[in-house]
Amino acid sequence: MAGNPKAPLVGVLALQGDVREHAALLTGLGAEVRLVRRPEELAAVDGLVIPGGESSVIDKLSRMFGMQEPIRAAIAAGMPMLGTCAGLIMLADRLVDAIDGQESFGGLDVTVRRNAFGRQVESFEADLDVPAIGAAPVKVAFIRGPVVEAVGPGAEVLAALPDGRVVAVEQGNLLGLSFHPEITGESRFHERFLDRVASRS
Repeated sequence: MAGNPKAPLVGVLALQGDVREHAALLTGLGAEVRLVRRPEELAAVDGLVIPGGESSVIDKLSRMFGMQEPIRAAIAAGMPMLGTCAGLIMLADRLVDAIDGQESFGGLDVTVRRNAFGRQVESFEADLDVPAIGAAPVKVAFIRGPVVEAVGPGAEVLAALPDGRVVAVEQGNLLGLSFHPEITGESRFHERFLDRVASRS
């Protein structure tokens, strides 16, 4: 579908993190993908994926590249966004265990704890029930992921681990995940994101 004028035009925030994996998955779903590092590139797309990586680095680079306020404005204007792992942290209104001075873009009425699952060597995969995206469980990877410690009235829980820890939330056109669906080839969250993009086009 490359070059299809009707294909959704979406961006992947390409300041740091697993950018290529998201771009490849979105392209495979028929989207036209742009890497976004500057405000003018954000202005050209209809939706944005904020990938996993190191949230404090993404925060610093977003300010260095003049992206923090344009992304906040896009969120306020209703642009669909999908944040995975560090991307969830960046979309959260409130952070626990943030480094000094760390900021987020906000938009999701949730409190998120960084690195809630321990070190990288403690990474694991899990099958989750997520009724909002289908009956079949989703296989996802947790890599030094955050966890949602509190959910405000504006946000909706999409998935939790068996112990009750919330790992997927949604609010309007914002979708935040503690895990990495792009690593395990799980496409349904990205499809949900693209559906939101298409409904606004």
